[in-house]
Formats: sequence, structure tokens, C-alpha cells
Amino acid sequence: MTTTSIGKAGDSLDSSFFSGEAEALRETLAKQEEAARKMLAEATGIDDEELLGRVAGLGIRAETLAAFTLSPLLEVAWADGVMDAKERDAILRGAVSTGIEEGSLSHRLLEIWTEERPPPDLFQLWNEFARALSQQLDPDDRTAFRDALAARAKDVALAAGGFLNLGSNISRSEAAALDKIKSAFDRYD
Repeated sequence: MTTTSIGKAGDSLDSSFFSGEAEALRETLAKQEEAARKMLAEATGIDDEELLGRVAGLGIRAETLAAFTLSPLLEVAWADGVMDAKERDAILRGAVSTGIEEGSLSHRLLEIWTEERPPPDLFQLWNEFARALSQQLDPDDRTAFRDALAARAKDVALAAGGFLNLGSNISRSEAAALDKIKSAFDRYD
């Protein structure tokens, strides 16, 4: 056997080994995503498999669902392209006040999202999720959820303050993000 044929045989072996390993990994990930989708369905009451699959595809699991539900606060804070330290603190304080414990996976995910801007499709997916969740809530609960979320988001927008911290200016981009949060629930009011 020549060196070239040994190399080809080795390449062939490597190729079959890694393709099999990659396929096994792919199957494992698909099973994990399916399990995550089922757990998200149980936690939310949402039965839209395609939507829950996309949520699970972003890495959201039942244990990080609380962080995902607060992603509109991040949208407001990042609306002007910068996360102010006071906005970051408002988000993390708001998370704790809603029962997200410091050190939990949801809290850590929020910390990461306040340091690194989440992908834009996270906010679009949240809007779809909010609409689907709205179908599961009775009108009073839906209104309470919307109003509480909008109030927390407004607190984040106000956290940075106006010029020299005088006044309570909310930028146009933050105001647009606040309107977007409320509109996610409009169809059902």
C-alpha cells in the first residue's frame, strides 16, 4: 500500500467516523429540542409547535423562559444601540422583582443580554410568542401581564434619565419599542 492509498484510506475512515458522529450529535440535538418544545408547551399552554420549535431553536428552555418573557425590556434598553448601566440595573432589578433569582439560568441569560445585544430575531419571536400566549390568557390576566410588562419596560426607558439626568426623556427609539410591546397584545383587547 502506498503512502497515498494509506492517506486516502485514513481520510475515508475519518470521513465515515465524523459523519456518523455528526449524525449522532444531530439526532441528540433534535431530541433535546423536541423535549424543550414539549416543556415550553407545558409551561405556557401554547400549542403552536412551529413557534415553540423556533423558541427552542434559540436555546430557550423552560428554565430560561422567564428571561425570554422579559426580552422586551432589553429591546427598550438597546433601542438606541447602547445599553446604559442604569438600564442594565433596571432590567436586572426588575427580573429579581418578578421572581427571577440571582444566579439562576434566567438571570444569567439576562446578564449576558445586557452585555451583548441579543439577535434581532429574538424580539420578533417574542412578539409572536406574546400573541400566542395572549390566546391562552383570560382578558384580565392578559391586560395585567401587558400592563406590568409595559410598566417595567417604561422604567427601563426612564432609568437613563434625560440630559444631565434632568427630566425623564424617553428617546424616540425607546418610545417606538414601548409601543411595539403594547401592540403585541392589541389583537386580543
